[in-house]
Amino acid sequence: MTDFSNTKSIYLQIVEIVKKRIITDKYTEQERIPSVRELAVELQVNPNTCVRAFEVLSRDNIIINKRGVGYFVNSGAKLVILEDKRKKFIVDELPRVVNNMKILNISLDDFMHIYNDSQF
Repeated sequence: MTDFSNTKSIYLQIVEIVKKRIITDKYTEQERIPSVRELAVELQVNPNTCVRAFEVLSRDNIIINKRGVGYFVNSGAKLVILEDKRKKFIVDELPRVVNNMKILNISLDDFMHIYNDSQF
């Protein structure tokens, strides 16, 4: 069972689950993904919630519907998702990281040393 956050709509969290599966190659480009019903059963949610998620993914050209066959990961979807996530990281998260580094007096060299020695 998936634990959903109360801070974001479940259908948007499902969008993120599908995107994560694409960028981690659980779902590969041009591969059929689980149907709305299959995913709803797996995630233990109402199928209508998955329909909304699939509508967003289709609108964003991440998945395509082949009538009578199912939904498939669109060509180039992984690159689109990664680029979008990179942009969001740079805009939303990186400024906080840089600000904290300044406050804590962590130089870029210190950061690189910590990063290279870590087990992230």
